[in-house]
Amino acid sequence: MICGLLFFATTVNYVDRQVLSILKPTLQTEFGWNEKEYGLIVFGFQLAYALVMPIAGRIIDRIGTRLGYTIAVAVWSLASVSHALASGFWSFSLARFGLGAGEAANFPTAIRTVADWFPQKERSFATGIFNSGSNVGVIVAAITVPLLTLHYGWRAAFIVTGGLGFLWVIPWLLWFRKPAEHPWISKSELALIQSGGPTEAVTKIPTKQILRFGAARAFIVGKFLTDPVWWFYLTWIPGFFNTVYHVNLTNIGLPLIVIYLMADVGSVGGGWLFAGMVSRGWTPNRSRKMAMLICAVMAVPVMYVYYVKTIWPAVILIGLAAAAHQGWSANLFTMASDAFPRRAVGSVVGIGGLAGAIGGMILQPAVGAWLDFSGKSYGPIFVIAGIMYLIALLLIQWLVPKLELLNLGENE
Repeated sequence: MICGLLFFATTVNYVDRQVLSILKPTLQTEFGWNEKEYGLIVFGFQLAYALVMPIAGRIIDRIGTRLGYTIAVAVWSLASVSHALASGFWSFSLARFGLGAGEAANFPTAIRTVADWFPQKERSFATGIFNSGSNVGVIVAAITVPLLTLHYGWRAAFIVTGGLGFLWVIPWLLWFRKPAEHPWISKSELALIQSGGPTEAVTKIPTKQILRFGAARAFIVGKFLTDPVWWFYLTWIPGFFNTVYHVNLTNIGLPLIVIYLMADVGSVGGGWLFAGMVSRGWTPNRSRKMAMLICAVMAVPVMYVYYVKTIWPAVILIGLAAAAHQGWSANLFTMASDAFPRRAVGSVVGIGGLAGAIGGMILQPAVGAWLDFSGKSYGPIFVIAGIMYLIALLLIQWLVPKLELLNLGENE
């Protein structure tokens, strides 16, 4: 039930952030944006995401996931609906800023919830399941946004999708509690949940102390280098299909559905890889690194997507890369709960999310400027996307050769 709530929250999160990229050709035609201006609008989202992410992690660690998630979803849903009131570059940028501020709390809260509710051996699988909501969100957006836009206009697309978050808050407040306080939990289930590590003192861990550890720096590096690749897929692929293969609002849905169905398989499969290796007696360190290596290798073929002549080979290559990213992401996220005690997980994920958002901030205007300069040549961007995971994994291995739970004692 808890994993299902996280899954649906992440689904709504990605529905809301995906609406703009699907409507990119429509809005560019109506408002006359070039690629650089579109990149700067998306930059507003990334800026807020970067500013709020580390704060969100700290707030979640302080006030708890129940209240924190409620506030976050309410903020991003209101911001999503506000896009319907936008009338130009600056108003869209402001709406994206508000959306990024609210959505920044999703993953720190979800990862902290997984750390609270699942033993270590199940966390990457649970993370893969809720993280697959990101792909389902894109699929839902790909189906609903064109239909709403074609029948009721693009403003209706923002209003309807933005309202979904308010509906999610109701079951979250009704059903969610901490494991030890939940009336439906059995003693045996509580014992299983708490089997991942010792009972922890509730003491604040300063950011400076967290950053001393190689595991934290490895997580930060991994997010900084690979999150921008995912942001590129989310915000630029509909425009790429429109530019190269002349796909428009009436037929964009199916290619996006195929890509993110493949990504869904990768998300759950990445967590399953780790769990399967551990069940065969591999150490968590070896299992985590091997699962990430498999995902990194799967991302490489996307380098050749710009050189295929028809859309469906491109869809398959991008879908494989999206699946690789989601499998990678499920394992990268769970590195935080592998290495840090539960009370620090939200903060670690928040700091890593800041790094990923900064990478995205650099990417978005850079991609827009490059496309305007090069005459919309996507080839070099796909090359970078293909090799970035292998580079990140090499740096992670260098920073944390042995991944294990750190004992952050009161006097340490």
